[in-house]
Amino acid sequence: MTQQPGAVERLVQIIAELRQHCVWTRALTHESLVEYLVEESYELVEAIEERHPDEELRGELGDVLYQVVLHSAIAAERGSFTMEGVVDTLSEKLIRRNRHVFAADGSLLGDYPDSIEEIVASWDAAKRAERPERRDPFASLPRHLPALTLADKTLGRAGRAGADDAVVPAVGGGAAGADAPGSVTPSTEAELGEQLLRTVDLARRNGWDAERALRGAVARFTEDVTRALG
Repeated sequence: MTQQPGAVERLVQIIAELRQHCVWTRALTHESLVEYLVEESYELVEAIEERHPDEELRGELGDVLYQVVLHSAIAAERGSFTMEGVVDTLSEKLIRRNRHVFAADGSLLGDYPDSIEEIVASWDAAKRAERPERRDPFASLPRHLPALTLADKTLGRAGRAGADDAVVPAVGGGAAGADAPGSVTPSTEAELGEQLLRTVDLARRNGWDAERALRGAVARFTEDVTRALG
């Protein structure tokens, strides 16, 4: 009796057959798949944030998984790596970076930290141990992140690198500063959202690109912090 493949193995087999017999799927490349990966990721985010039914969430997760398996299939065709290799690499990374949970051989430690601060410190130390020559705390940040996400993660990296006192440039003074969106400190997340919206409106009215402006500010900030850290 032939043993039936598991769910993941079956998916890998289906995609391999699509690559062989479907002209459209066969023509896909890592590069041409980028737009689909971005689109599917945002659809998953929407399903989570808008609390879609679990059935829809499961479907969106499947669409993202399809991207991962398809990229792995393309790599396997050129003899680079397989889906199994992707899974093994992820498992090894999770064990290596979560040394507050796992011993080096993957066994459980049996005693675990209670605070998020301890866990973050352990994670950061594990990452530094992987690349001890890398001193730039921002080196692994994807530059194509949306500007707000990039700014948030950049400030977090700066703080964890010991640059808690790094100065974020204040809004300019003068007439423009008096009416600037940052002149009143929001006390709730909703008020923060309104302030950000006013900032974007200010940019729009002046013909500025808010996304580009924030990216520029983040770039200048990272340069200052990197210089200060030496």
